[in-house]
Amino acid sequence: MNGWKRNLPGKAVYYFMFVLIVVIVFVPIALVVFGAFKTRTELFETAPFSLPGSFLNMSNFKLAYEQGDMLRGLWNTTVIVTLTLMGNAILGTMTAYILNRFQFRMKKAVYALFLMAMIIPAYTTEIARFQIIHSIGMYDSLSAPISIYIGTDIMQIYIYMQFLEKISNQLDESAMLDGASYGRIFRSIIFPLLLPATATLAILKSVTVMNDVYVPFLYMPSNELVTLSTALMKFVGARGSDLSALCAGIVLVLIPSTAVYVVFQRYIFKGLMDGAVKG
Repeated sequence: MNGWKRNLPGKAVYYFMFVLIVVIVFVPIALVVFGAFKTRTELFETAPFSLPGSFLNMSNFKLAYEQGDMLRGLWNTTVIVTLTLMGNAILGTMTAYILNRFQFRMKKAVYALFLMAMIIPAYTTEIARFQIIHSIGMYDSLSAPISIYIGTDIMQIYIYMQFLEKISNQLDESAMLDGASYGRIFRSIIFPLLLPATATLAILKSVTVMNDVYVPFLYMPSNELVTLSTALMKFVGARGSDLSALCAGIVLVLIPSTAVYVVFQRYIFKGLMDGAVKG
């Protein structure tokens, strides 16, 4: 009993912070969801937290879907996310495998360069990156954001290396004694064992790419290349006074990333914990 009383202040602070975080995160979402189902008259005449007259009112969603070009944005986003995840998985696992298993000159320098890439803000190198993308003919194409997303995810290499620390080198040596090449070892042994980390990183990366507006807007200005985020931004510019339609557009954009996170959240935490604890 005395121990419970001693811990009461700490628990009170813990629960207060938990409730505060929940309020900060979910209150804006609730306002947007309620607004998406309200008419313009309801939105201005009722309290923000009042329920809409009907949750069957889909007129705002229809307007956002048709005029916001959400279908095209969903298709372009799907293509970018799919190719980005494939590139990240291949390059990330191969790079981590080489850095973890092989000894070569300038290895520490490579580590230092990766570390610098993580520390230096990406916006400080934006002018140089833009010039490179434009000069090689990728500007205003889907290949521009795909190459950027693949080439700038340095953190995944360190997460893969944490997983590789748990994989014994004896597996590699046994396979080499049986005549397997390095490529065969990576393809048949290493990569399958890295699938938990790959799944975790793929989920986190897909949510990041779907929510990003800066790179697609800067490198793909054409209307035919809109993503979900840029489609919403252009829809906001076109109908800035129609708050109900804007709320509906926000909800439509939130659905894909939220669904991915909710469905696969257990794999995210499991993968992070497996990589943090060495065997």
